[in-house]
Amino acid sequence: MTAVSEALILDDVVPDRAPWSGVVPAGHVLSIVDLGGNQAVDCLLYAAHDTAERYSAPDTIVAQGNVFLTTGSVLRSCEGRPLMTIVADDCGRHDTIGGACSKESNTLRYGHHTKHQHACVENFLAEGARWGLGKRDLVSNINWFMNVPVEADGTLGIVDGISAPGLTVSVRAEIDTLVLISNCPQVNNPCNGFDPTPVRITLTAP
Repeated sequence: MTAVSEALILDDVVPDRAPWSGVVPAGHVLSIVDLGGNQAVDCLLYAAHDTAERYSAPDTIVAQGNVFLTTGSVLRSCEGRPLMTIVADDCGRHDTIGGACSKESNTLRYGHHTKHQHACVENFLAEGARWGLGKRDLVSNINWFMNVPVEADGTLGIVDGISAPGLTVSVRAEIDTLVLISNCPQVNNPCNGFDPTPVRITLTAP
C-alpha cells in the first residue's frame, strides 16, 4: 500500500518512453505507480544542493547486504549518506545492477537496425541537461519494477517483470534530492513486456 501523507502537491502521468525530473524536498514522499504493469522505470538521484554527490549502487548494495531494493532499503550517495528511503513497496523487489539501455547497447545486443531507437541514457541526458548535468554525471541507476534475477552461479538476465497494473513504490527524501526518471522505452527485451506504458508520479508533503 502506498504511504499516506497529508498533502498531495504533485500528480503527473509520465508518457511511455518519456523522461521526468524534479527536486523532492527532504521529508516529502515520491511515489511511482506502474499503471499498465510490467513497466521498468530507470532512476538516478542527486543531492540537490551539490549534484557531485549522487546515488551510488555499490554503497547502497554493501550497506544493506542485498542487490535488490524493497521497503526499508536506504538509497545511499557516493558519500555514504542516505538520499532517499523506500517507505512502501507493492512490488517487492527492484533492480540495482541491470543498468540503463542506450543506443550503443541496443545495437550491440539487438543489431544495428535498432540504432534509431532512443533509450534511457538519451532520456537521462536530455532531462539532466535541464539541471546542468552531462554524460559524465550518469552513474549506475535504479530500475524500479524491473526483474533482473541473479542465479546461484552469478548469472543474471532481464526477464518478464513481476509488477502488475497499479503497483506502487514510494520513496522518502532524507535530504533535498534531484530525481531523474526515464520511463523506459526498451522494446527489444521483456523489461516492459515489449510494450512501454505510462507511469504516474505523485509527490506528497509530510
